Amino acid sequence: MAKMIFVNLPVADLQKSIAFYEAVGAVADPHFGDATAQMMTLSETIRVMLLTHERFSSFTSRPIANAHVVAQVLLCMSEESRDGVDATVGRALAAGATEPSPVDDYGYMYGRSFEDPDGHMWGVNWLDVEAAMAAGAEAAA
Repeated sequence: MAKMIFVNLPVADLQKSIAFYEAVGAVADPHFGDATAQMMTLSETIRVMLLTHERFSSFTSRPIANAHVVAQVLLCMSEESRDGVDATVGRALAAGATEPSPVDDYGYMYGRSFEDPDGHMWGVNWLDVEAAMAAGAEAAA
């Protein structure tokens, strides 16, 4: 079994966040959800657990950061093509996200980003691994 990543995010409005992540392409898992939490499947190995502030606070005594003001983590997911990057970010923007930074285009790597309704920042990237390794080898020479 491949290792999985579970990203736990505090959200102000659970239903709004579920709708947002569904618009981006995630699927709500009917086995893991209630009035305070919902697991969203992004891929076979990536799950996002959306938690109300009250539920999130039951797991930690630390205050919840206002992600609209401070950055605690930058989340990133891959896509299989440049078009995939644009499609994912396009869906996020159509669902109410903002795009906080300009496009990164290095030829062999292409990336864009979005902020969800709670300010959590996501990068979406495509990478041509062979071209990136060739560029790294040229730079080292």
